[in-house]
Amino acid sequence: MIRAVIVEDQVEGLNNLKNILKANCPEVKVVAEANSVAQAVKMFKKPDLKPNVAFLDIHLQDGLIFEALNQLPEVNFELIFVTAFEKYAIRACQYSSIGFVMKPIDADELVEAVQRIPEQNEEAQKRYDLFSKVYNNPNAFEKLSISAVDGIYFVHIRDVLRLEAEDNYTHIYLKNGSKITASRTIKWYEELLEPMNFYRVHKRHVINLNYMQKFVKGDGGYLVMDDGMNIEVSRRRRPAFMEQMRKLQEGI
Repeated sequence: MIRAVIVEDQVEGLNNLKNILKANCPEVKVVAEANSVAQAVKMFKKPDLKPNVAFLDIHLQDGLIFEALNQLPEVNFELIFVTAFEKYAIRACQYSSIGFVMKPIDADELVEAVQRIPEQNEEAQKRYDLFSKVYNNPNAFEKLSISAVDGIYFVHIRDVLRLEAEDNYTHIYLKNGSKITASRTIKWYEELLEPMNFYRVHKRHVINLNYMQKFVKGDGGYLVMDDGMNIEVSRRRRPAFMEQMRKLQEGI
């Protein structure tokens, strides 16, 4: 059984979330509710609460939910933000591996978020700290939280050399020679890291453009990376890739 709390200031939104959880996530039991920052603070301070997950609206009638979370000695439960579109919040969730569900709530998205709740929450505080840093400094992305098959890793983005797809998993190769297998698709990482100078050169490969050594031209054009790997540039993606190289050379 997953013990859940909800913080939502709209009665309709609260009831809708509870109904969707009841119909699609029978393993989730809602044990407490709050509709404001002030109520959330009181709720979280109850010693016998012990939630596994909190479904949180960000903007409440008396402030932001972070005002309540920041008063906790430690965030030791999973967070899933239930919010209308807010670019910085969504990006911060992605970088920190914190769950989010968009309003209006899609049942499949909610089920997926619940299924990603880890059995142990040892890294919850670290992920919330990373979320806060990215949310409050949207142009200062430095670290990435990676939900892997064997745990959660925190890596500097500058240390990611390349990514390789394998079915619905992604192998992430770091500068130090280590590899992390993440439980997300390469398309998810492509969209997340594209603003950070990463580029998809093949259906299986996304590279950090900072770690290219050489592009070998020819019918089977490929890149030589700093780790010595040869990465094929697909024929379909080659014109766009060469245009990207031109822009880099000209400083555009």
